[in-house]
Amino acid sequence: MSFVKRNTVLSARPGRVAPTAPQATPGKLAPPPGVRPSPLDGRPTTSTGTLSLDQLLAGHSGLPLGTSLLIEEQGTTDFAGTLLRYYGAEGLVQGHHVHLVGYPPEYWRRNLPGLAEPDSKSKASQPAPAQEEKMKIAWRYEALGNSAPSGSAARGDASQNTFCHSFDITKRLLPASFKGTLQPTPSTGAPSFDLRAQPKSQPAQSPLKAIIKHLQTKLEASSPRDIHRVIIPNILSPEFYAQGCTQPSEVLQFFHALRALLRKYSTQLTVIITLQALLFPRSSGLVRWMELLSDGVLELIPLPATPGAAPPPKSSSEKVDTPQGLLKVHSLPIYHEKGGGGAETSSFREALSFSLSATKGLNIKPYSLPPMMEEDDKKEKSPASTVKDGIDF
Repeated sequence: MSFVKRNTVLSARPGRVAPTAPQATPGKLAPPPGVRPSPLDGRPTTSTGTLSLDQLLAGHSGLPLGTSLLIEEQGTTDFAGTLLRYYGAEGLVQGHHVHLVGYPPEYWRRNLPGLAEPDSKSKASQPAPAQEEKMKIAWRYEALGNSAPSGSAARGDASQNTFCHSFDITKRLLPASFKGTLQPTPSTGAPSFDLRAQPKSQPAQSPLKAIIKHLQTKLEASSPRDIHRVIIPNILSPEFYAQGCTQPSEVLQFFHALRALLRKYSTQLTVIITLQALLFPRSSGLVRWMELLSDGVLELIPLPATPGAAPPPKSSSEKVDTPQGLLKVHSLPIYHEKGGGGAETSSFREALSFSLSATKGLNIKPYSLPPMMEEDDKKEKSPASTVKDGIDF
């Protein structure tokens, strides 16, 4: 038995092929603007335009490409619509293709939030951390902290390297900031209240199938490095959808086809859908099937306004973000049989709240009850007892 030294190339023998030197692999292309690998499993992710929502999405620090998100909202508010506007504005600034379903694109273009100006004062006042005082943590979390900028100064940079921009809802997104395109989709067939004008026969192709065909054509004609965002606000709303679109056969086929496009173009496409829970409650079987065909499901429950509540303090130091609603996480993307996707975290168990501000956008944080007023203060202000000449009456 002969022994051969390791890392030694064996000489060519009859009937034996000598091993060849490994070929140099070409350098990997940089990800498209607004896309970075997930710190959880390396999948490409993109930002929703809301930093707190990115941090909530299953540890990916963003919405993974090839997934969809269904946002249900109770009541008559439009917080979900605000999330969609941040999602669309982020895509236009990053140079993505934004597909708007149902709504006129001119109306949406005029109502997109503008980029917030970076706070130079707070940035200059913060000293640079010393290298020796830097906390030594795992490389995984260190890379996550560097890649996920925090604060308005870090998010306000309008460069392509910024993953999540900071927007101001009091401003409007200027056309000069548009790097992407806002593409309308075929009409969803708004209902006509004139019975005489309605055709007697059904159309050959439903509006929902025309939307799927339109998206498929756009995806096939685009480059593999192009990123597409599909925005579907208030799906099945009677204001923009014909009565035939609400049939379960039409809706479920639409969700199945949309899910197939997401799986086929898993590195190019993301979808966010909003639903009015006041018209379509979660107790109905149709909504439950829509949730099963979506990768993530969130529910927004606005809190009723408290009559006679004191106004918030004007001082910035005493200002507290008052919760405007509750957020329920019903499901988040899960990729393998071992779990993942946030199922092992406390996002499903803890109570979450959200508040909307002009500069911070929609801020999601754990819900906590406000502090109760002391009983002594109420007793001092109550005119139940009067004092006259040192004698209580």
